[in-house]
Amino acid sequence: MHDTAHDPSRRRLLRGVAAASAALALPAWARTDRPTAAAPITRAIPSSGERIPVVGLGTNAYGVATAEEKAPLREVLQRLARLDNSVVDTAPSYRNSEAVLGELIEELGVRPRFFLATKVTAPDGDVARGVEQMEASFRHLRTDVIDLMMVHNLNGAEAILPTLAEWKRAGRLRHIGITTSSDRQHAEAAALIRAYPLDVVQVNYSLDDREAESTVFPAAQARGTAVLLNVPLGGRRGSLFARVRDVPLPPWAAEFEAASWAQLFLKYSLGHPAVTAVLPGTTKLANLEDNLGAGRGALPDADARRRIEAFWDALPRA
Repeated sequence: MHDTAHDPSRRRLLRGVAAASAALALPAWARTDRPTAAAPITRAIPSSGERIPVVGLGTNAYGVATAEEKAPLREVLQRLARLDNSVVDTAPSYRNSEAVLGELIEELGVRPRFFLATKVTAPDGDVARGVEQMEASFRHLRTDVIDLMMVHNLNGAEAILPTLAEWKRAGRLRHIGITTSSDRQHAEAAALIRAYPLDVVQVNYSLDDREAESTVFPAAQARGTAVLLNVPLGGRRGSLFARVRDVPLPPWAAEFEAASWAQLFLKYSLGHPAVTAVLPGTTKLANLEDNLGAGRGALPDADARRRIEAFWDALPRA
C-alpha cells in the first residue's frame, strides 16, 4: 500500500515553491510551467494548484494477463515515472487494468511519482454499489489514497457525488470529478460542472471532435475546473492517423515544434486555453516517447490552431 506519510502533494508543493516565486503576478492555475524548451510543460488543477504534466497516460488496453503482455506496460510506466506527477488514468470497466497497474506500480516502487486517477459508477443511483467499486479500486491499485476519482460517463453522478465529496474531506480522495466520452452528454456534463464543486472534468475532444469547445469548456473555465481529454487521438472510434496515412507533416508544424502527426494532434488540443492535460492511451514505449514530445516546447496559438483546423477540414475523409 502507498505510504501516506510521504505525502506526494506536500513534496511537490515544497519542490515548486522556488519556481512559483518568480511568477506571483499570476494565479497558479493560470500559469504554464515551461522552464526550458526541453522540460515538460505542466499545468495546475485550479482548485488545488497542484501541477501535472500536460501529457498523461490512458490505460484502457492494460487489462492483460500474462507476464509477456505486462512487460511492455512495465516499460511504459517506468518511463512515465521519470516525469513527476504524471496522470495515469484507469477505470474498473477496463477489464483488470486497475489490478495490473497496481501490481506494476508497486513492483516498480513508483506510486509517489504518479497522479493516479480512476472512476466509479452508481447505476440507477445505487450509491452502495458505487462505494463497493471504490473500495475495490483501492485494493486493486494497492494504494491508500487515490488522487482523482471521477464518475464514469456521468453514471449516477448526482447520487454519488456527495459521497465523493465526503471521501475527499476524509482524505481518501484528493480530487473528484466526472467523465464523459459522448457529445450527447456534454450539456449534462456542463450542468454538473456548474452545480457541483468539481476539481476535474474528463471529456472527449480532438481535432476531429471539437463539440466540447461550445459546451463543456466554457463551463469548466467559468468554474475553474481542470479539463482532461480522453481519446485525444481519436481512439478506436476513428483514429486521426487514418486520415493522414499518406499525408506528409506540413512544414509549418515546426513553428510549434511538432515532429510527428501525434505531436501535432496533441499540441493542437493542448493549445486550447481550457485544456489542462491530454490522456492518450498506449502500451508501447516508442509511442509514449512520441506522445511526450507534445508536452515539450512551443504550443500552437489561436492563429496556428485555426490553420491546423483549416488544413484538417480540407483533407478527404478516410
